Amino acid sequence: LKLNTMKKLILMIVAVSAILISCKTNQNVAKTENTLEGSWELKYITGPRIAFEGLYPNNVPNITFDLKENRFSGFNSCNRFTGSFTIDNNKISFQDDKTAMTMMACQGNGDQVFMSTLPKINSYNMSKDGKTLEFFMVEVAMMRFEKMEKK
Repeated sequence: LKLNTMKKLILMIVAVSAILISCKTNQNVAKTENTLEGSWELKYITGPRIAFEGLYPNNVPNITFDLKENRFSGFNSCNRFTGSFTIDNNKISFQDDKTAMTMMACQGNGDQVFMSTLPKINSYNMSKDGKTLEFFMVEVAMMRFEKMEKK
C-alpha cells in the first residue's frame, strides 16, 4: 500500500513539474517571437498611386529596432537612416527626433514616400506569430513589414 502511494506521489510530482516547465517555455517563446526587436522588411505602403514594385524596383526598405536603446535604423531603398523612437504599449512615435540620413541621389520617389510616412505613424500591431508588423496612423494601416531572418 505504501509503495503504491509513493508511486502515485512521484508520478504526480513529475506531471506537475512537466506542466510548470511547459508553461515557462511557452512564456519565453511568446516573449521572443512577439517583439519589435530586430529587422523588418517593408511589404506594403499606402499612399502612392504607383505599384509597390514600381516604387521600389531594386531595393526594398527595411527598419531595425533596438528596444534597449529606443533606437531605429534602416534603409529607405536609397539612403540609410537612424533615429530614436518612443513606445508605450502599442503606441509608437518617430516624431520626437530628427532622423539622421545619408544623402545619396535617388531615382524615383520611393525613399521620400517611406520617410514621409514614418512620422505619421502613431501605433502598431503585430501578428500573433510575430512575423508581420503593421504601422497605423489613427486606425488606417499605413505600412506592413515582415520579420527578416537573422543572418
